[in-house]
Amino acid sequence: MRFLRTSLASVVAAAAGIAALAVATYGFTAFTTETARRVAVSRHPVPVPAVVLENQAGARFSLSALRGKWVIVDFVYTRCQDQCAVLDANFARLETMLARPIAANRLRLLSISFDPGRDTPTALAAYLARFGGRSPGWQIARPVDAADLVRLERVFGITVIADDDGGYTHNSAILVVDPRARLIEILGWRDPERAAREILGKLEG
Repeated sequence: MRFLRTSLASVVAAAAGIAALAVATYGFTAFTTETARRVAVSRHPVPVPAVVLENQAGARFSLSALRGKWVIVDFVYTRCQDQCAVLDANFARLETMLARPIAANRLRLLSISFDPGRDTPTALAAYLARFGGRSPGWQIARPVDAADLVRLERVFGITVIADDDGGYTHNSAILVVDPRARLIEILGWRDPERAAREILGKLEG
């Protein structure tokens, strides 16, 4: 009898553990923090704050001005020589692959600097020119207010850690904002062709 009670208790504990794991991993679909974040955003879109940004031309605009369009966002800093460079090289490919909806004013690309103190409009313009982003469809900008940068990093799930060389370690992604100004999807930054297909699917849907 004791053996049966012990076995039953073990089964109940295991079932409870499995149930807790299912909840924590969104039905076993997320086993890392990054994956969990992507699943959470796809199921529960996150409103994007209407912060004020300053772009590569020195013009200021609010994110709310982009409401009504799809916006593809990434976060970079202009002194980055590795990860950011690859990310925005892929952004340049997105600009080409998504040229039709960009020309139709349905879609915009937006790179946001998380190093606004150093990333002046001149630095932003030079960085964007490196990747050929000269059309109105792609802007690079910095938050005007330091508090707004914190808000953006929190909403978009961006983690930035200063390193010992004056640079930063940070996570990267292609972030999809819908015309209702909601973050609705987080895509991998290493496969722009797949990202373009998914974005086009949303536009056509």
